[in-house]
Amino acid sequence: MIFNKRVPSVDIFRGATLLLMILVNTPGTWSAVYAPFLHASWHGYTLTDLVFPFFIFIVGVSISLSYKDKKLNGPVFFKLTKRSLKLIGLGLFLGAFTISFPFIKAVENIRFPGVLQRIGLVFFFASIIYLWGSKRSTALIIGIILLAYWLWMGFLPLDGVAPTYERAANNWANFIDFKVLGSHMWKPDYDPEGILSTLPAIATALLGTLAGDVLRSNTYQKVSLLLISGLVLLGLGHLLDLSFPINKALWSSSFVMVTAGWANLVLGILFYLREVKKFRFGEVFSKVGANGIAIYFTASFITKLFYLIPVNGSSIHGFLFENIYLNKGLAPELSSLLYALTVCFFYLLMASFMHKKKIFFKV
Repeated sequence: MIFNKRVPSVDIFRGATLLLMILVNTPGTWSAVYAPFLHASWHGYTLTDLVFPFFIFIVGVSISLSYKDKKLNGPVFFKLTKRSLKLIGLGLFLGAFTISFPFIKAVENIRFPGVLQRIGLVFFFASIIYLWGSKRSTALIIGIILLAYWLWMGFLPLDGVAPTYERAANNWANFIDFKVLGSHMWKPDYDPEGILSTLPAIATALLGTLAGDVLRSNTYQKVSLLLISGLVLLGLGHLLDLSFPINKALWSSSFVMVTAGWANLVLGILFYLREVKKFRFGEVFSKVGANGIAIYFTASFITKLFYLIPVNGSSIHGFLFENIYLNKGLAPELSSLLYALTVCFFYLLMASFMHKKKIFFKV
């Protein structure tokens, strides 16, 4: 198969992942959400816990597809740095914005980590590693990161006390976030996009670069390689779970393996159906993926506005849900899901309009 820089299955995967991210982030009410659309309380994982690592994995795939002929020189380094800083800046803006003048929170109330900040950091370091080394060195670095993170989190004493994977003061990830970030975290005691857990997130993206290398290789066994890799990673991840629990908040090494395993399987199936069997489907998801960061930023910003702007003693979000979607004849969870689906449909229309008008925002 001749390689083309645009791989429809990757575009479909990116767009579908982004829509699922919007879906799980905008229920009608957080008090009534079906279990698969909630994060695991701590250890373990649900469908929702797959969403962000899928996006990080796709970032890695895109690095392989976009930078395959690049060398790590001054102009490329500048471009990587610029894009990374833009993503971090957009994320910080989302965290700092408020509706009251001067429209920026007091510094002590701003959350510094976030989804876009993590994407920016992961993109930068994964790109540097990918462009600097080879497939073998990339695989070696992935192994070193996952092993080192496991040993650090599970065996390195913290102030003379045995470390824990639980949500506690002697959890290394939580400890570092609290000491460095202080009040600038999502929760008082931890942040799911914290400092130490960004390290294994880089490994997730690097696993994505290896999948991208498979897609642009000359082998005819692409689907088999992706599916086998996925099954191996799933098996290893669940085996490691016995010692280092699968945990999204910590981005544990087992979490990296399991989520990358599922990502390889999904990508392999999509590639088989779209590129091998030539089934025509998923164009609407590709349109979302073509403006992925713009759609995500817009959705996050509007959602924040809807929660902040007051209406009749509630907010725009609460008013719409309670007066349009909440119905005595429907389960609250279903009403909540219908609200989220409506939000997704709006952004599908927005992405389709932007694609039709050839409006593409590049970060």
